[in-house]
Amino acid sequence: MNADQLVPADRPTLYFVGVTTGQSSIMQVFPRWAEALGIDADIRGIDLPLHAPPADYRTTVEFLRDSERASGALVTTHKLDLFDAARDLFDFIDPLADLLAEVSCISKRGDELRCHAKDPVTGGLAVDAIMPPGAWEHNDAEALFIGAGGSTVAITWHLMQATRGADRPSRIHVSNRSQARLDHIVEVHRSLDLDVPVEYHLCPDATDNDAAAGALPSGSLVVNATGLGKDAPGSPITADVELPERGIVWDLNYRGDLVFLDIADAAPADRRVRVEDGWLYFMHGWLQVIGEVFGIEIPTSGPVFDQLSDLAGGAPRR
Repeated sequence: MNADQLVPADRPTLYFVGVTTGQSSIMQVFPRWAEALGIDADIRGIDLPLHAPPADYRTTVEFLRDSERASGALVTTHKLDLFDAARDLFDFIDPLADLLAEVSCISKRGDELRCHAKDPVTGGLAVDAIMPPGAWEHNDAEALFIGAGGSTVAITWHLMQATRGADRPSRIHVSNRSQARLDHIVEVHRSLDLDVPVEYHLCPDATDNDAAAGALPSGSLVVNATGLGKDAPGSPITADVELPERGIVWDLNYRGDLVFLDIADAAPADRRVRVEDGWLYFMHGWLQVIGEVFGIEIPTSGPVFDQLSDLAGGAPRR
């Protein structure tokens, strides 16, 4: 890891733990949001490689804990690995973080270092905007999540809630190129004891994901939750994929070389595929963390949210 990124700040600072943080729109957006919300703080990135050594995750959390001006952090990409390596360093772990074994937000209250899983809320807000209330009722539409990391764990948790009644996918599929991540999400889903059928697919090659997507019924949701296109080049599907008719194709990424979305855009017109990027997911994800770190309530809709959306609108998306 780059030790230069762990130099203590001289002003209150929100940290961003990711892979290529300097390329994120948040670096331009946060100062605008901070001014609008009355927050006197800077933002800095901490870049770690995918699946970094556990010692690097512990060093990062210890820095955030011990740095007086570190207000907290948003964690992306490393949510599961960081939690696994450093959970004993937190004084408080919220119930969802404990259940899902992930951390997407680190905050402080006095001397207490706190760990939160915000994705069930942020991912839920985003997927419910893409698939509005009632979208799953009265049809056999399913959902395929490509990638079994923290975002998939959280969003599937949201979609499987019994309180949604019939407004749930008829079946959820999760694919991943390694077995270990699949084993983890199987354990989480079993602990929830919910009644939405789930199938797990070991897909070491993009053509395996093509097959999983091609078997989905009309109107199904296909999600790229791998980071491919942003954290690493490429796409988890190939140009030969046959996406579901009237399907919704959602990339959790909003920046980078989004080959996944390019493939979806190129689907034959008669398939009537709708394409969504990760911009709204980005918005909700950051605003939930900012609210937690700085102890303020930020609406998820309405005039204030619209103002913040407008302030972020000038940021590059694709």
